[in-house]
Amino acid sequence: MKKTLSLFCLSFLFFGLTSISPSNDSKPKLSDEVLELAKEVEPKVIEWRHWIHENAELSNREFKTAAYIAAHLKSLGIEVQEGVAKTGVVGILKGGKPGPTIGLRADMDGLPVKERVDLPWASKQMGEYNGEPVPVMHACGHDTHVAILMGVAEVLSRVKKDIQGTVKFVFQPAEEGAPAGEEGGAALMVKEGVTKGMDVIFGLHINSQTEVGKVMYRPNGIMAAVNSFEIKIKGKQTHGSTPWTGIDPVVTAAQIINNAQTIVSRSLPLTTAAAVLTFGKIEGGVRSNIIPEEVNMVGTIRTLDADMRETLFERFRTIVQNTAESNGAEATLSIDQGYPVTYNDPQLTAMMGSTFVEVIGAENVNSNMNAITGAEDFSFFQQEIPGLFFFLGGMPKGQDPAKAAPHHTPDFYVDDAGMLDGIKLMSRLVVDYAEKVN
Repeated sequence: MKKTLSLFCLSFLFFGLTSISPSNDSKPKLSDEVLELAKEVEPKVIEWRHWIHENAELSNREFKTAAYIAAHLKSLGIEVQEGVAKTGVVGILKGGKPGPTIGLRADMDGLPVKERVDLPWASKQMGEYNGEPVPVMHACGHDTHVAILMGVAEVLSRVKKDIQGTVKFVFQPAEEGAPAGEEGGAALMVKEGVTKGMDVIFGLHINSQTEVGKVMYRPNGIMAAVNSFEIKIKGKQTHGSTPWTGIDPVVTAAQIINNAQTIVSRSLPLTTAAAVLTFGKIEGGVRSNIIPEEVNMVGTIRTLDADMRETLFERFRTIVQNTAESNGAEATLSIDQGYPVTYNDPQLTAMMGSTFVEVIGAENVNSNMNAITGAEDFSFFQQEIPGLFFFLGGMPKGQDPAKAAPHHTPDFYVDDAGMLDGIKLMSRLVVDYAEKVN
């Protein structure tokens, strides 16, 4: 009887202890854990952002920024590649479980703009642009992109053993365009093989006219292809009082401008997508009474549809050539390679929609924003692998968007408060994508 009772007591004790001991289910899910870690690293991210902003550098000259990033990644035990596409940095975090290779991208460069915002960490840096000394400012928010991705690297490194697959942190130089005569940006990163082995890539852009806490994106084309053009018109110089003795390239230039504006309005199916053809500079002549021999013009083309882009190019060449010939002048049109359309893979975009809703709430997500005619060289990555690019709110809550300074201006400003959502979203996109495809 005593033996039976002892066995009963031992059994009761065993089952009682197991019933009150912590279960494996009590451990937070990885998707929740990264959100909590994002909150923990937010103060650091803000400090990093201030340092990067104060030490702004131009395209292909991001030397201090690259060293700052590399030191941080190394401190986390992440494998680091430096000098990628000139000044770029790539960090490689191999998770503890098998899975896809996921790219996350942040651009690093500032702009030749003099800061006018009264901040204790305002930039007073100087650089060289087109051979001239210029002030340098992060007038497009790339400082926040870098700081956010540094924060994501810290978050994911802390849960490395639970990460499915590999994460590549791509810190890209020269998004604003490499200096004249140099290669750079995403195109050079692709050329050097950064996307090889990657399954997908995610990128964000903070927006000064979208309120903190809001996110916008869309499937398919989200930002336009961009192409710069140059037109050289050669006439015959003569006295301004006797124009019939020469060939006037100024009049020819004016007619080309007017005729070219009919391309978008009369030759393109604008219900399909928007397009823009803008002349930004006209140069020619030395004084009022001389008809010059040459006039040069430059401008930009923005398109959101590949077929429309080709139609625009073809019509533009025809108009330039025929208009010049009708005036007895000669004209050459050069169009650069430019950036392709920033194109969000529809399947990937649909797959990751729930992540945005879960992290910041359905009421804060616009998943079908209008496409914009700004351009982004993130598009070069998307030509190689499926990618998703989205906009993150950076405008202080309650501010009128019409009064918020636009990007690339001296008064450009984004609130530090906008970066927490960026850390959360980029971290969760990694975790959620890996779970969905594994």
